Amino acid sequence: MTIDPDAFERYRRSPNAKTTLPRLLLGTAIVTLFWVATTMVVLLGGGYLFALWQASSGTVQDFMASPAGILAALASFAGIWIGLWTAMRWVHREPLMALIGTSGRVSRSGFLKGLAAVLLTSLLSEILLYLLQPDIARGAIALSSWLLFLIPIVALTLLQTSSEEVLFRGYLLRGLANRLQNPLIWALLPGLLFTSMHWTPGSTAAINACVLASIAAFALLLTLVVYATGNLGAAFGAHLGNNLTGFLLISHQQSYNSFALFNAKPLEGPGWTTLDAVLIAAIGIVCSLLTILLLLHPRSPLKVEPDISHPSGSSLPAD
Repeated sequence: MTIDPDAFERYRRSPNAKTTLPRLLLGTAIVTLFWVATTMVVLLGGGYLFALWQASSGTVQDFMASPAGILAALASFAGIWIGLWTAMRWVHREPLMALIGTSGRVSRSGFLKGLAAVLLTSLLSEILLYLLQPDIARGAIALSSWLLFLIPIVALTLLQTSSEEVLFRGYLLRGLANRLQNPLIWALLPGLLFTSMHWTPGSTAAINACVLASIAAFALLLTLVVYATGNLGAAFGAHLGNNLTGFLLISHQQSYNSFALFNAKPLEGPGWTTLDAVLIAAIGIVCSLLTILLLLHPRSPLKVEPDISHPSGSSLPAD
């Protein structure tokens, strides 16, 4: 299985001369500032309103554990989009949609294929995790409430996952690849930053290690589909499918299980052994590798296609 680098080469060469390493650092700082500011406004403002509504001295932690807190946390990722628009507009003098792909628009077929592939491998993952730890209970949410919140959760999860993809697989990967030839830098650095965000202080070292290993494998998957297509569409779909499985179907995190139909044993809870952690990591890595095969193997019905168009829609001539 080989990957034609032509689409990604067009994508990495698309930035203008204002995409320099100092400007990338400045832009990243701007995005971080907007993200942190939006998160603080959402958490503090939401926590205050939550306390008033509850007529008690509820804490921010109480708010974040509530359904409203989860919705607010997902909405706070709008800060990344705002920061990226600001950085692209005033630092790089490029349209925001240039980060999406050479065509300037999301590949719909790539999005749907990425979503379908991850939903399939997530099903396999949940079966294997159930065999490892069959402690699964029905979630607290009623089916009618679940259906009521279905569209808002899908929309806000898309906001969250797309913002992360545009930042890590778009802004950082594209900008670094434009200035640096070594993929160990332009691919590895955004992947490491993305993976490190998933460290959970309340979990054991073994569980954190297994989660980070699984996330690293998933980051590799997302990077490879961007490399194969020169477009973020498939990464959007894959990331959305992964997070929707946890938010809406089977939750493995106690702090994010308010909308899940079923709750598995939380990873941040006690009782996990080192062997459990190794097996959980192996399941995550194998499922990411299977997703790579589904999206990149020439004979796969879900194989993604390269984005080789100008923003106007016309095809670029071959080099």
